[in-house]
Amino acid sequence: MRALVALVLVLWASAACADWRGDVQSAKLVGEGDFSILGFKLYRAQMWSERVPVDYDERFALHIIYTRGIKRERFVDAGIKEIKRLSSTPIPHDTLERWRADMLQAFVDVEPGDQLSAVYLPGKGVRFYAGERMTGEFDDPAFARAFFGIWLDPSTRAPTLRKELLGTAQ
Repeated sequence: MRALVALVLVLWASAACADWRGDVQSAKLVGEGDFSILGFKLYRAQMWSERVPVDYDERFALHIIYTRGIKRERFVDAGIKEIKRLSSTPIPHDTLERWRADMLQAFVDVEPGDQLSAVYLPGKGVRFYAGERMTGEFDDPAFARAFFGIWLDPSTRAPTLRKELLGTAQ
């Protein structure tokens, strides 16, 4: 009986404190930087990883702290637009619609100070968090790569932020 009670307490404690950090427990801050549009800072982004340089063969996390309010639909529209722009080949319409639905499920409206995180799961997909609450997990490696490519692809619209996140900025 004691063993069962101890097991229940351990499981409850790990569930109670589970957040994105639990997915990358031994990760270190690789880099961080601000994203601004027309001089208005939208967010501060951080890249956390066990491996430097960051590699798609290992787990890593993108953590974002917002300085402005943004509606989730705007996130989704901007994300899909960038995923399409960065893709080397056309992405089928049904795939984009599935990814749009996944993003709508995982994203939330944000206000200044809110935090969103995404954890890359190699060979599996991505897990999203709003604050410390998991909002979605998607077993789709292609979606995960496309999503993180918004920040990590060499053709990103924010090349300075990419360098800062990867710890390669001068």
